[in-house]
Amino acid sequence: MKKYIVILPLILFVVSCAVFKPKAPVEQKVLIEANQGKIVVKLYNETPKHRENFLKWVDTAYYDSLLFHRVIDDFMIQAGDPESKNAEKNARLGNGGPGYTVEAEIVSGKLHKRGALAAARQADDVNPEKRSSGSQFYIVEGSLWTDSQLDLLIKRRNSYVISDYINRLLKEPGNETLAAHVDSLRRNQHRDEFNELYLQLTEQVMPQIKADSVDMFDLSEAQRNLYKTVGGSPHLDGEYTVFGEVVLGMPVVETISDVKTDIRNRPLEDVLILSMKKLSEKEFHAMEKQLNSVCP
Repeated sequence: MKKYIVILPLILFVVSCAVFKPKAPVEQKVLIEANQGKIVVKLYNETPKHRENFLKWVDTAYYDSLLFHRVIDDFMIQAGDPESKNAEKNARLGNGGPGYTVEAEIVSGKLHKRGALAAARQADDVNPEKRSSGSQFYIVEGSLWTDSQLDLLIKRRNSYVISDYINRLLKEPGNETLAAHVDSLRRNQHRDEFNELYLQLTEQVMPQIKADSVDMFDLSEAQRNLYKTVGGSPHLDGEYTVFGEVVLGMPVVETISDVKTDIRNRPLEDVLILSMKKLSEKEFHAMEKQLNSVCP
């Protein structure tokens, strides 16, 4: 009997933990209603600054009547420029905003997969901290990638870091002759010799790169499979804040990305955000059920 007295509380503890295990925090859903159809996105809790900023604009109808002003097929659709409201056909768009930026929240594992919701931003030369636009966002359509394409992407992304360290090395006192030799090979297009020397210099700077704990770009096997089977735009990973994803209405994103555009990637026929609103979980599941009921 004593054995049962000891075991029973343990069983009750295990059962109680299973029954009363805290639920994962709910991710806020937002309905984006455009003149091309409805898109529902969820906002990640791991990027709270972007989530709250986006919801602030949703609550104040900031996005209502703005355009998807930049559309590139097999890449992404972009919106959120306040200057796009009632914009003339020849207006140059894409530089507008609320007058502030949002601190980057680049979270490991939040990728530019198909359907990702991310924040637009200015380029690194004027924005080295990768701070996000206060209002502009984009939704990724992307494309499928092969292993060879992903390998080339990784090599190119990391080559920027390596080249930066090599340039620093060549500028160090005492390396003037080496720097002149590298410059001569480059200017005279001696590619084989240049590539061989570049590999040697790469080996020379790699210990310093590791000592500085520089994050070199790479993709796990699971991430590679994601881009090979689901698709996306992996070249943007680590560069822009991904703060949500499409959960309903991806065909609408595809429809928008297929529209004809001008030389600036603005749709010839306006693609308009009619309204945005927050959805309760009950409203979201009702929409989900309705959509599934009409799908074959």
